[in-house]
Amino acid sequence: MRDMSRRRLMQLISGIALVAPDILTRMATASALPAGVSMLNLERNGWVPNNSQLPVIIYKKAFNISNDMIQSAEAQFEKNDWPPQWVARIFDYHHYHSSAHEVLGCVSGNANIMLGGPGGNIVSLSVGDVVLLPTGTGHCNQNSSDDFLVVGAYPPGQHWDICRTEPTVEMTQRMRQLPFPDNDPVSGRSGPLVNFWQKKSAS
Repeated sequence: MRDMSRRRLMQLISGIALVAPDILTRMATASALPAGVSMLNLERNGWVPNNSQLPVIIYKKAFNISNDMIQSAEAQFEKNDWPPQWVARIFDYHHYHSSAHEVLGCVSGNANIMLGGPGGNIVSLSVGDVVLLPTGTGHCNQNSSDDFLVVGAYPPGQHWDICRTEPTVEMTQRMRQLPFPDNDPVSGRSGPLVNFWQKKSAS
């Protein structure tokens, strides 16, 4: 009976490895991420292209709370070569950017943001949190506090557009050829972007 149990156990282990390699990969990836950091892989969703090659990266409490959160977030992004371009709320309609990767740092209030287009994933942001959106990622402010604000920053030379319909062939090509950022916007040369985006082409 003991031998039979061992054989059965080995069969079960082998079966798990065969039928669920993606689960094992996700577990290995999660264990390699810094504390407070998570990733979200998104596939195309109707008219929203998302980005099947580059995951969304979410950083909880990436910035220390300070008297001037806007200045703190802008300085951190600037230091890591992601020049900030604006301070405002996130639009309350589904949209994506075909001309830029985008990082959003929450500097006031809180919000629930839907990522991936209609019916997508809800991510909660509060002061100090950051979300990194590869080009093509759908996002929409579902609800937020009255004082909710984020700093929006982009890699050098990239400027955001607002896209609310299926991408054209030209837009898809632009997203695929978009220059790849060298630094993680929060941690610089050693951050999750450098380790997990792997300089793959955007979808």
